[in-house]
Amino acid sequence: MSNEIEIVDLFAGPGGLGEGFSAAGRETTVPMSIRLSVEKDDFAIQTLRLRAFLRSFEGRFPAAYYDALNRSQTLPDWSETHGDNWKLALEEAQQMELGGDGVFEHLTPILDKIRERCGGRTVLIGGPPCQAYSVVGRARNAGKKGYVPESDGRHFLYREYVSILDRLKPAAFVMENVKGMLSSQVNGGPIFERVFEDLRLAGDGYALLPLTVEGNVLSDRKAGEFIVRAEEHGVPQARHRVFIVGLRLDLAKGRKFVGPLLVKTKPSAINSVVAAIGGMPRLRSGLSREDSPDAWENVVKGWARRLAADSSLPAALAPLFRRIVRASEPGTFPRATSAMASHVVGSELAAWLEDPMLEVSIQHETRGHIADDLGRYLYASAFAKTYGYSPKLHEFPSALQPDHANRATGAFADRFRVQLAELPSTTVTSHISKDGHYFIHPDPEQCRSLTVREAARLQTFPDNYHFCGPRTEQYKQVGNAVPCLLAKRIAHVVHDLITSGG
Repeated sequence: MSNEIEIVDLFAGPGGLGEGFSAAGRETTVPMSIRLSVEKDDFAIQTLRLRAFLRSFEGRFPAAYYDALNRSQTLPDWSETHGDNWKLALEEAQQMELGGDGVFEHLTPILDKIRERCGGRTVLIGGPPCQAYSVVGRARNAGKKGYVPESDGRHFLYREYVSILDRLKPAAFVMENVKGMLSSQVNGGPIFERVFEDLRLAGDGYALLPLTVEGNVLSDRKAGEFIVRAEEHGVPQARHRVFIVGLRLDLAKGRKFVGPLLVKTKPSAINSVVAAIGGMPRLRSGLSREDSPDAWENVVKGWARRLAADSSLPAALAPLFRRIVRASEPGTFPRATSAMASHVVGSELAAWLEDPMLEVSIQHETRGHIADDLGRYLYASAFAKTYGYSPKLHEFPSALQPDHANRATGAFADRFRVQLAELPSTTVTSHISKDGHYFIHPDPEQCRSLTVREAARLQTFPDNYHFCGPRTEQYKQVGNAVPCLLAKRIAHVVHDLITSGG
């Protein structure tokens, strides 16, 4: 029998939950490790397999990995250079679509083997896709002619999770999803109540535990008490998600659970945007057409001159725009010295993110933007730096108003949103793959949206975490993930629930 706690990760995405659980498993009294992760996406599975491969070296990644990253080269073919380790990675990270024909039948013997090897001391983690539950997704679906929620299979993908829960009968499970699950309605009733009951009755039965409520955790709990606010747990992002933790009834019987199980971290500047990304190399954005440093600088300074001379704007903004007009010699703007102080050095967040073997910031490249958007980014970031909040669309000057027929409706008031330096970021979502308008960098001189690496840092992915696929797919993977550092904290709670026995 294995002396480890073995983990199965469903709907794994790029592996945020798994990374946190794996990291915690190297610190706990009883080791925990991923044995199976399942994901359907062509690019996320590549990321999962790469990370599974790297973890097989027990924290000492191959020198060839760092050589490739530091030299911006293509990663080696690991099946040729480290065949045994790559084979293990392929066994761990399997590409399949849960709910598809024959998938459960394929997984059954794997799950049985894991359960038998551990004597039932296993953990199931994962978050079924949330598009059908999210507020944005529901609004989009409502606009589809003939859309019927009961016919949308995404509402019921959680049942695939429950089916595997039934088969594996793990000691504990963690299910994550968006807050919209609490209010989504199917067949005239809240989907959350159905999910809750199915999880409670799965396998041999589970006690469902909220992580952050105080007092008797097992008393009748309200749905909202299963929400975890990431910024209260050391994550530099205001990400609010549902986390349901289940403990098998034979392990929960006779025990008292006094919360909060997941203790808040002390409020500090460490979980701010500037703490996470302020010390990263400064970059200029690109122009979507005819890009060059001089052309970009001419556009940005042109907008700065125009905005500084605009008498309709608040007078407090003009000095900042004039400084940008005067900034540095041609071709050297933005300046190399950072105007954003970083608090990350020496912190727990720094220790988690940074890797001394890396000589570069990987996947830290900017996108190209049209000239008008550079003006909007410049204005919005200067406004936020001056007034401490991101301006609404009606606060933009007329020259920067987008040419949208419905802009006056107010539906797009937050069309352009700056991430405030001294606060946690807003929720990083997969929408960041479409454009950068909701994720404007707080430094006006850089005049750009966030890079993949900056978004990954806000999601607390370690700097050595490489996302596979083209940049749009990298953004999607980052936006769909669970913050790794939050997952690590939850993993410690789950470990203690399983092993404490009282």
